[in-house]
Amino acid sequence: MKRKSVKHSFLMILTFMSMIVCSASSCNEDENNNNTENINNMAGTKINIRVNTQTFTATLLDNNTAKAFEEMLPLTINMAELNENEKYYDLPNSLPANSSNPGTIQNGDLMLYGTRTLVLFYKTFSTSYSYTRLGKVDDVTGLASALGSGNVSVTFELIEG
Repeated sequence: MKRKSVKHSFLMILTFMSMIVCSASSCNEDENNNNTENINNMAGTKINIRVNTQTFTATLLDNNTAKAFEEMLPLTINMAELNENEKYYDLPNSLPANSSNPGTIQNGDLMLYGTRTLVLFYKTFSTSYSYTRLGKVDDVTGLASALGSGNVSVTFELIEG
């Protein structure tokens, strides 16, 4: 009788451990699919981001938020400094949002916080906040120095072509 009980307990533990391992693997697989999806969802829509005399090219994602943002362009706004890593501006109208936590913000990320706050990041760091991705600056060389340490006027415009 004890052998059946021990064998049954062993099978239960083995089954439970398999479920944990499979669950962890599928989570990583989903995460990798999301990362691939973000890369593959670049719409190819190019915009210029002009800061003073410098112009940076960015690529927008293929999502409803980026499309709604694109419809607002051209847009010249005074972006405020926050945390020595980002510039932000509260848009007059809400955009559709589908926020998630990116884990790490990358230098050059263009995102929406909530439904109205446009954010341009100029430093890479870890975050616990959720954002909706809009796009990314293609080459961030000089972005941090162009944006500076205070508030700054920034123009976003479609690249014709």
